[in-house]
Amino acid sequence: MKVMKPHRDVGIVGYGAYVPRYRLPGTQISRMWDGEQASTPPIKEKAVPGLDEDVATMSLEAARNALKRAGTDPGLIRAVWVGSESHPYAVKPTSTIVAEAIGAVPHTLAADWQFACKAGTEAMQAALGFVGSGMADYALAIGMDTAQGRPRDALEYTAGAGGAAFLVGPAEESLAVLEGSTSYVTDTADFWRRQHEHYPAHAGRFTGEPGYFRHVLAAASEIMAALGRKPSDYRHVIFHQPNSKFPCKAGRELGFQREQLAAGLLVDEIGNTYAGAAMIGLTSVFDVAQPGDRVLMVSFGSGAGSDGFDLRVTDAINACRTRALSTRDYVARRYELDYATYARHRDKLRME
Repeated sequence: MKVMKPHRDVGIVGYGAYVPRYRLPGTQISRMWDGEQASTPPIKEKAVPGLDEDVATMSLEAARNALKRAGTDPGLIRAVWVGSESHPYAVKPTSTIVAEAIGAVPHTLAADWQFACKAGTEAMQAALGFVGSGMADYALAIGMDTAQGRPRDALEYTAGAGGAAFLVGPAEESLAVLEGSTSYVTDTADFWRRQHEHYPAHAGRFTGEPGYFRHVLAAASEIMAALGRKPSDYRHVIFHQPNSKFPCKAGRELGFQREQLAAGLLVDEIGNTYAGAAMIGLTSVFDVAQPGDRVLMVSFGSGAGSDGFDLRVTDAINACRTRALSTRDYVARRYELDYATYARHRDKLRME
């Protein structure tokens, strides 16, 4: 069976986003490396973490926002899972830090997930299954990154910071109910980072085909076919956002209109937030979605794979929306950096 649905109806009972306030314009990178020959950057600007911010601190902020919207006692959460490719420790989980800080300990699972840019939606799949099995009433799934790009590499333009948290719970309490999900995975070497390497490597154009488009299009097509959906059935669609072109091209090939993608497209303003890219797009959609809206979200992680989710928004969305800052509030809260300050923030001046 290509589409998964738990035995117990489940959904999202709370959501939260976090984006650091610092921004680096793409023109700063172009001017640094290309000078007068600078070309138009692929995105307007990207979010940069502060000197005191990492995946743990940012995950905590997103988790607190999700709990504010859910109004759930943290002591009832039986799993805290953080997906990222930039965890602050190689050996020590980010998830235990978050679980302790929100008051979910000690009777909870805690684990870190890794699958490049879909580590967050891997955690989300597991949370939906965990709650759907009846083993727990609530599980918290987070996708968060402080992405890095090698100086002068194409990734430096887009490697941003931020992400989202979703509290999964029973359908009757949910602001969006899961109709079904799917995963499509192969071993495709389009992007990687070996242990102890500071920057990731990638296969250039190979990341488009057979990486991104093969997996995103397959996951989206499979879930729509299995559930009997057509593109016009969805009010909002979110695809992973490595740049501004890929999600729009995927949407066109699948038959979606640009306005269906508009609410969740953030990459031009905050960059590719890697493990949180699709998930933060979903938070932006929830900020404007109305009861009855159907939402399709498809992630992508290099290595490679995609997770697809079909969600139906409920009447509960309106009551919880204003309990925390909106995603666009975080996007609008910006402080511009120059390249030198950015290099200090991101530890690019390495002496060893």
